[in-house]
Amino acid sequence: MTEAPAESSTAPLTLGAHHVGLAVRDVAEACAFFVEALGYRVAAERPDYPAIFVTDGTTLLTLWQVADPATAAPFDRRAHVGLHHLALGVADLAALHTVFHRIQRHPGTIIEFAPEPIRPGAATHHFICAMPGGIRIEFATPFA
Repeated sequence: MTEAPAESSTAPLTLGAHHVGLAVRDVAEACAFFVEALGYRVAAERPDYPAIFVTDGTTLLTLWQVADPATAAPFDRRAHVGLHHLALGVADLAALHTVFHRIQRHPGTIIEFAPEPIRPGAATHHFICAMPGGIRIEFATPFA
């Protein structure tokens, strides 16, 4: 028997992202980016897939290695439907600059642009990079 739909409400029915799954060319390289550059910890591994699950204590990321890294097509944010970028929050502007300097030194990371206001005159600042393997990651201070 099918249950009746819930009453209409203006309250959201979800509680935020449970986890984000990212398909990567090299699961060890992707894991190193999050663990070494950002201080995440490995929460679990599934070597038969292969997959590694990393977390910062708030966000859980599932890093799934593609079947054939040599033939995997890079995501084109202007041509493909899918994850345009992953945005991760930081505590404040000082933390944003700390992350930027650590990311800047991590092998295989490409900086798209340095920390700047999210729009002219905004208190919120951000920057975007491509992690090793090409997935775009944005880091942003809280909205003010």
